[in-house]
Amino acid sequence: MKMVKKILWSVAIVLAVLVIVGIIVASVFLGDIVKKSVETVAPQITKVSVKLDEVHLSLLTGSVSVKDLVVGNPEGYQTPQAISTKTIAISVNPLSVLSDKIVLRSLRMESPEITFEGGLSGNNLSKILDNVNASAHATAQTGAVSTNATVQTKSSQKFELDDLLITGAKVHVSLTDLGGKAMALSLPPIHLINLGTNKDGITAADLTRNILDAIVTATVKAVSNAGTHIGKNAESLIKNAGKNAGTEVSNITKGLGNLLGK
Repeated sequence: MKMVKKILWSVAIVLAVLVIVGIIVASVFLGDIVKKSVETVAPQITKVSVKLDEVHLSLLTGSVSVKDLVVGNPEGYQTPQAISTKTIAISVNPLSVLSDKIVLRSLRMESPEITFEGGLSGNNLSKILDNVNASAHATAQTGAVSTNATVQTKSSQKFELDDLLITGAKVHVSLTDLGGKAMALSLPPIHLINLGTNKDGITAADLTRNILDAIVTATVKAVSNAGTHIGKNAESLIKNAGKNAGTEVSNITKGLGNLLGK
């Protein structure tokens, strides 16, 4: 009897080890699958290139680590990218991975680099957001995200994101209305909660739209505030400077009027 128990325990231990090894191996392959899926689906939604360096996924802990995400710019813009970040940490409910709704418990993005090119009346970030809105609308109407490419992604997969936090974001501003004038701005933390917590969840396009909309809104607000600050300084310079300086600053103020849509 003792021998049988020992054998059963040995078999149980071996099976447990095999299961753990299987989960670890599956996590490695799933990381590659997730990377390929993001690089295939995200460009269909945003209409710009989206690249990842690595995706590490642990089914045991439900953690996902994304390294070096780079979101490109739409055609016609000179800067090489719109958004980049070194790391994104995601916590996933492991039991939801194979269900119709994947539950993301949290998403943490630290110190992303954001490029704002253009003006408040038209810029690279707003263009990408317009693309995402169009994709989300198309998904709602047709049930699929489609492009001229042969790949189509069905919208049956839904998502839930319980908590999103973006901290330490830096914005590199290139104001075309002011002759390419560059500025560097910092954004306050961006915090969203309870996205897709209803039974049906939300599509990848809608999830992307919510996140990008928060980023664009915070960026445009920061750029607008910076433009107002520059304008006030310009007015002060006009009052106190000589004729030549006044003319130069007047041009800056005029450019700010174009930037702010005035």
